[in-house]
Amino acid sequence: MELNRENVMKALANVTEPEMKKDIITLNLVDELKIDGNSISFVVKVRNPAMHHRQRMEDACIFAIERHFGKVVDADVKAIPLPSEEQTIETRKVLPGVKHIVAVASGKGGVGKSTIATNLAAGLAKKGFKVGLIDADIYGPSAPTMFDVVNERPQVVEKDAKQFIMPIEQYGVKILSIGFFADTSQAIVWRGPMASKALNQLFTDAYWGELDYMIVDLPPGTGDIHLSLVSLVPLTGVVMVSTPQEVALADARKGVAMFRLDSVKVPVLGMIENMSYFTPPPHPEEKYYLFGRDGAKQLAEEEGVPFLGELPIEQSLRESGDVGRPAVLQDGTNSAKAFDEIISNFEKTIEEASKTGLTSKVVQVSQQYPSNG
Repeated sequence: MELNRENVMKALANVTEPEMKKDIITLNLVDELKIDGNSISFVVKVRNPAMHHRQRMEDACIFAIERHFGKVVDADVKAIPLPSEEQTIETRKVLPGVKHIVAVASGKGGVGKSTIATNLAAGLAKKGFKVGLIDADIYGPSAPTMFDVVNERPQVVEKDAKQFIMPIEQYGVKILSIGFFADTSQAIVWRGPMASKALNQLFTDAYWGELDYMIVDLPPGTGDIHLSLVSLVPLTGVVMVSTPQEVALADARKGVAMFRLDSVKVPVLGMIENMSYFTPPPHPEEKYYLFGRDGAKQLAEEEGVPFLGELPIEQSLRESGDVGRPAVLQDGTNSAKAFDEIISNFEKTIEEASKTGLTSKVVQVSQQYPSNG
């Protein structure tokens, strides 16, 4: 085989970056390639800066070259850490093994955002997906209660000579929440920078492994945590939650507007309406629209985003959260059926977003956009 640039690239396409699970040519990790007679030299960039990791990558590249061209070729390979400014979604250090990172947000508190986030995560896990949940509602963490793991405490494990927090796992969902690190009766009183730092640790100091979905339960409003999130990880998109009443819809509009700022540009994957109607158990054919009708559905149409579904007001839905077993796992109930439909619509929306490339990148949020949540 002739020793030229094209054939060298073909040979190196058989070398996989072990943490990114893709070949180094697809990831564009080969640089400074030079060919001089029977000698070649190049630099290969790796995500893990550990010396033994770089040595393994150098050895793998030399083996691939010798396999294709024989040992008559002299290969000089230098593995270096991937510079932070060159990291892309595929080569990111934060949540590298996660296919889709989806935030669940609401403009207003008390609309059931955390209930929907936990059931979305549990419902996806029920369908066989690998799922994680980060409870980013720093001031009002509820995931430990809703998954019945209030008394659990994450352990620390060592990976590649670095210590990581191991998420708590329940119902097939890996979970981390600031609630695991504070007493249940303890008020969390932090200024914005402290809250943002705590959020970053849930992402960067935990060992999440490979996941199909990471669901992020955001605090209500449009504040520091939201801006920190889009500055930290590339979101597949955000799901907005609202009740049908106008006071909640007004804040939901603000939430959509924030994610559509030129400095943010996170796709809004759809809207979910909670507390849509009440049906008396003795009269299942009757529906009472206590907070208005089709408010979130109409807002979704106005904003040009998918309407993912609605949830009724049910005692069982509230009770399931209180006892720590998500309603989506209670097969046969109205709430479980509603969540199953929402999750089905959510999957279709994710698939469409993946096809069209409508996902965000990590952004640098300007200080000219102060929080207003």
